[in-house]
Amino acid sequence: MNASKIRMPVDITMTLLSIILMGGAYLFPSDIIHEILGMALFLLWAVHITLNRRWYSSIFRGKYNARRIMQTVINCSILICVIFLMISGIILSNHVFTFLGIESGLGFARTAHLLASHWYFLFMSLHIGMHVQMIAGKMKVPRKGFSSIILRVIFILISLYGIYAFIIRGIWRYLILQQKFFFLDFERGYFLFALDYISIIILFATVIHYINKLLQKGA
Repeated sequence: MNASKIRMPVDITMTLLSIILMGGAYLFPSDIIHEILGMALFLLWAVHITLNRRWYSSIFRGKYNARRIMQTVINCSILICVIFLMISGIILSNHVFTFLGIESGLGFARTAHLLASHWYFLFMSLHIGMHVQMIAGKMKVPRKGFSSIILRVIFILISLYGIYAFIIRGIWRYLILQQKFFFLDFERGYFLFALDYISIIILFATVIHYINKLLQKGA
């Protein structure tokens, strides 16, 4: 199969899995589901990197402008977060990796998993924002006319809600480890959980998209 044809399905699946996994093990009757989905996401990341191996192989080649520096920092930061999530996830595993017999480092692993997961979510949102134009092109989103204006207004409104969700969910607290234990507000329900995290993705994706456009104009 052509690599370009599977990129979008892989990326969409990765995004959905990432949102689900941000709920921790609380969303499932057993934490083994969280572990299995985490493994699936890691495997999809391996596929994603393989599909985009040309980008990684060109890191040390060519000139760097502001846009390329920003993209490289975002992509490498995601990779670092994924590595920490994988290692800490294996240490914390209560099912899939118990055969390894790891009994030490649990405190470090919990902190690393909490910190890496939220920074991963942030950088993933920025990563999506860097590719908004490509995504819009594949989805044939109108770029001019009344429909385009309506879409921009919708995304701005969702982004404004994303600011509220970012605060009410306390994401910023996890990013600086002010909140050291994960808390899921069940009173807000599963629908609002999904809405909140999707709006946060759109918030950061929208911000980085317009920064990216400014850098492209200045290049």
